[in-house]
Amino acid sequence: MIFYTPLFEGQLVRLAAIDLEHDTQVESRWTLDGDYQRMMGVDLVRPLSPAQVKKNYLEIEKEIDEKGDQFYFAVRRLPGAEVNDPDELLGFVRLEGIEWSHGVGALSLAIGDPIHRRKGFGSDMLRLILRYAFLELNLHRVSASVPVYNQAAIKLFQKATFKIEARQREAYHWAGERWDKYYLGLLREEWEQGSW
Repeated sequence: MIFYTPLFEGQLVRLAAIDLEHDTQVESRWTLDGDYQRMMGVDLVRPLSPAQVKKNYLEIEKEIDEKGDQFYFAVRRLPGAEVNDPDELLGFVRLEGIEWSHGVGALSLAIGDPIHRRKGFGSDMLRLILRYAFLELNLHRVSASVPVYNQAAIKLFQKATFKIEARQREAYHWAGERWDKYYLGLLREEWEQGSW
């Protein structure tokens, strides 16, 4: 018996292509929030114009076409309760640095607007991208790196059965302090056995 599971739809969100006109406006507003950029581990925190964000998107698309080692998705709400705009951009998720011969890759994800955080969207995003990574791309291992001060992300990855594999000491400088970076990893068999 075959069960159909939508590839790009979860319970709360869907993975979609980037909208070069609308999404650039939204992400430009996110860059006004320094905490958003710091949680991503951005080297230089600064506001970006819609044109700068669009340039970044175009560079990502060029890399995708040239290298074939990454996948970038906009994350949008599914229609449902309390949704004014089902196409509202919530964040992004990215699989990158894929080494096809080894079946490994790294992921990053973010939710832009603080009002959408801690509402289950991040968990749904992570479930979708892991299902895509392991079942569609046939990866064996997925990794992530997170600044230690981003405890929400660390808890999310650990809930999904990622293991902390390494710690890079004093990799970030933020709020006048030095912070470590965690490297986390998840094997396909661990994902398959998880109840998450």
